[in-house]
Amino acid sequence: MARRKKQVGRRVEGWKAKSWYKVYAPEYFDRAYLGETIAGDSQKVIGRVMRTTLGEMTSDYSKQNVKMNFKVTTIGGDSAYTEFVGHEVTKDYLRAMVKRRTSRIDSLVLLTTKEGRKIRVTATCFTISRAEMSQAKAIRSTITQYLIAKSTTMTYDQFVRDMVLGELARELFKIVKKIYPTRRVEVIKSKGEEKATGTPRAVVDAPVTEPEAESVPEEETVAETVPEEETAAEVVPEEETAAESEVPAEDVQEEEN
Repeated sequence: MARRKKQVGRRVEGWKAKSWYKVYAPEYFDRAYLGETIAGDSQKVIGRVMRTTLGEMTSDYSKQNVKMNFKVTTIGGDSAYTEFVGHEVTKDYLRAMVKRRTSRIDSLVLLTTKEGRKIRVTATCFTISRAEMSQAKAIRSTITQYLIAKSTTMTYDQFVRDMVLGELARELFKIVKKIYPTRRVEVIKSKGEEKATGTPRAVVDAPVTEPEAESVPEEETVAETVPEEETAAEVVPEEETAAESEVPAEDVQEEEN
C-alpha cells in the first residue's frame, strides 16, 4: 500500500482565521452594544441581521416583550454599525392583553417619512368592553389618519425612536379613549422597507410604448380575413353547374313533344 504523504506547511484552523466584530445600534438608539459576530471577511458581515430585545438595549427589563431587528450596513475596523429594519411584540404579551368580552382593533398602515423612506406599521387598540362595528371603524380610521399625519412631519430616525419607546402609543391612547373606553394602545409590529435606489419613474414610463407595438399584428389578422370573400365567390360556379344541368332537361321535353 502507498503511504500517505505528510502535509507540507502548517494548517490554520477555520475559527482562528476569522475575526470577531462588535455590533452596535444606530445613533438614535445611543449606539447601544448589540453583540458580536464572526466572519472571515468584513464584507460578509454586511447584510447580517442582529436580533435583540428593547429591554437589553435600554437595561429596562420591563420592555423584554419587544423584539428588535437591526441590519449591518457599514464596517469600521472591528466594529459593525446597523440600521433599524423592524420590531415585533411577543405573542405571549398579546395573549395576555386580549380579554373576554373585549375588542382588539388592528390598523395596518404603510407610512412615508419626511425624507421619503417607507415603513409598514401595525397599531392595535385593546378596548375595555366589546365595541360595535361603527365604533371599531371610527377607532381604526382615527389611528390611520394620525399615523399618516405624524410620519410626514418626522424623519425616519425620529419616527422609529418614538414608535419603539412608546411615545406614539401614548399619544394615540389620549385620542382614542375619547371615542370609546380603551384599555391600551400598542404599536405591535413594524417593518422598514429598503432605501430607494434610482428613479422609479423611468421604470413606469417604459411599458407605455408596448400597446402600440402590439396593435400592429391585430391589423394584419384583419387583413387575413379577406380571402374569406374569395371563398364565397367560389360558390358561383356551383350555380352555373346547376343551370347547365337544367338545359338538357328542357331539350328532352321538346323532343317528346
